[in-house]
Amino acid sequence: MDLQTKLKQAPSSPGIYIMKGAKEKVIYVGKAQNLRNRLRSYFQKSASLDQRKSKMVREIRDFEYVVAKNELEALVLEANFIKRVKPKYNIILRDDKNYPYLKLTVNEEWPRLEVVRRIVKDGALYFGPYVPAGSMWEMLKFIRRNFPMRLCRYNLEKPFRPCVQHQMGRCVAPCAEALRTASDKERYLGIVDQVKSFISGERKELLASLHSRMQKLSDNLQYEEAAGVRDRLRALEKAWESQRAITPELGDMDVIGLYRENGEASIFMLFIRNGTIIGQKDFFLKNLGDMEITELIAGFIEQFYSKELLLPPKIIIPVDARLTTQGKWLSQRRGGRVRFVQGKGELESKVLKMAEENAFYSFNKHKQTRVDETLLRIKNLLGLSRVPHKIGAVDISNISGSEAVGAFILFEDGKFMKDDYRLFKIKTVKGIDDFAMIGEVVGRYLKNISEDEDRLPDLILIDGGRGQLRSALHAMKQFHLPVELAAIAKARDEVPGRKSAIRSEVERMYLPGKKEPVYLEPLQPSTHLLQKIRDEVHRVAISYHKKLRSKRTLESPLEKVKGIGKARRLLLLKHFTSIEAIRKASTDEIASLKGMNKKVAEDLIHTLQSGLEGQRHKGTEE
Repeated sequence: MDLQTKLKQAPSSPGIYIMKGAKEKVIYVGKAQNLRNRLRSYFQKSASLDQRKSKMVREIRDFEYVVAKNELEALVLEANFIKRVKPKYNIILRDDKNYPYLKLTVNEEWPRLEVVRRIVKDGALYFGPYVPAGSMWEMLKFIRRNFPMRLCRYNLEKPFRPCVQHQMGRCVAPCAEALRTASDKERYLGIVDQVKSFISGERKELLASLHSRMQKLSDNLQYEEAAGVRDRLRALEKAWESQRAITPELGDMDVIGLYRENGEASIFMLFIRNGTIIGQKDFFLKNLGDMEITELIAGFIEQFYSKELLLPPKIIIPVDARLTTQGKWLSQRRGGRVRFVQGKGELESKVLKMAEENAFYSFNKHKQTRVDETLLRIKNLLGLSRVPHKIGAVDISNISGSEAVGAFILFEDGKFMKDDYRLFKIKTVKGIDDFAMIGEVVGRYLKNISEDEDRLPDLILIDGGRGQLRSALHAMKQFHLPVELAAIAKARDEVPGRKSAIRSEVERMYLPGKKEPVYLEPLQPSTHLLQKIRDEVHRVAISYHKKLRSKRTLESPLEKVKGIGKARRLLLLKHFTSIEAIRKASTDEIASLKGMNKKVAEDLIHTLQSGLEGQRHKGTEE
């Protein structure tokens, strides 16, 4: 069915639309209040699309849509679909981890404090998110030293002997039966309230409470305990000096700062709780073209807040936009109103400016003109046409050709991009042929990615020598891609009596069109990086091979026989008790069992005998 016919059939309902390019590949996902109108807007000759969307429309070969009850449901569908499929024309955030939170279990008789990454509606108090987590761990250390509450996970239903934390004065030990009196519990819950005030940043309340307690202890001549409270007060004042407090009037809010330039952007987020910055996070976005700022911020919000987060009542954004649907969605998730504010007030504009300045610095950090010296050395060493900011690597793993697999990994911006790892089961190569296996893996990888040049690596490393490189070059030839190849061969001991012009005691690189290898000098940063990438792809390939091999080892030979399912398998094992006994049984004996027949019995005997002969043959070869 052609696109115009499909456009006429599109409903005037809310929902999401899925744009597809060549080979049914999803290239964009969007939402709409009216699917028919939105889809038509892309294909009208008079449509005023930006460069990025115009380029996308030229790639569209087909589209699909999913009808939703309303635009709010469509937003949720869109966010989940984008996170799962990662279409190239949508805003994609590589950060898919859940952030850490502090959980105070006030729903328990003897509350405790722990670090969690998931928020559950269980009556406990959650604080966060703490990004990066360093400040959170420092806070936990401080709490452990200054507030003697339990941090353990032990079940306190039955009392038991206190641990060393009680002996060190770091826990009042509610686990001990002698320390569970009414006054002990009152004291413990008082400590819990102090911890809550400390984490929440309620400074005045906490200081007033501690001063009052210190005075009371002093009046009762409990000078040692009063001195302990005094020390806690001093430690608190010192700890708060280092915190990035702005003003309590700000309350809880997230602040989104933006800086963009030449189709790229940096977003810098500040997490403010009770007027104190408790975390920050930056994101670098590529290939934005001339996307409108409202669309950019809306897309970011939908992706970022689709993960599990403790939502604030206010989010400061760098654009005057009515994000009505996003506001309803977040309000529903929070269980209370969430507002988007541009930041026009004095305090709000102050924190927005701070976030925008940090976005600018973050952008420049990502776009430093200084080329990494190690990558520059690799470029010069291998005679590459450009600095290899994206380095892919390919390796294979098998034992005598069995369970043969391949792996591709990607190294970019100083780290391994595990979302871009790919695993392959070798399909076209039979027997032992490492060269052909390398060719198959390279060919299949490039075939899947060849139409998405933004994801292409600058350099692909092949784990092997000249033969593996030749096979990879042959596989790549048909795609005509701007990707360079090199093979890295491991160092090995010299073979006595064997003369060769090639130095094999050091790592070496084989390059297309060059007879002599390039030797990698030990202890050089460029050598270490190339080895690190080679070792990582080797690890991934071997791990995948071992996984398949162990799976095969656990398989029953009966599973390979056509016509024998779970019920017949259990019947056979129950009657004969072992595979060896089944192998020795006659066809008639097997066929006589209830649910079996002669044809299946013959196939079973043939398969088991063939497997036994194969094992004997393999043992002879070894």
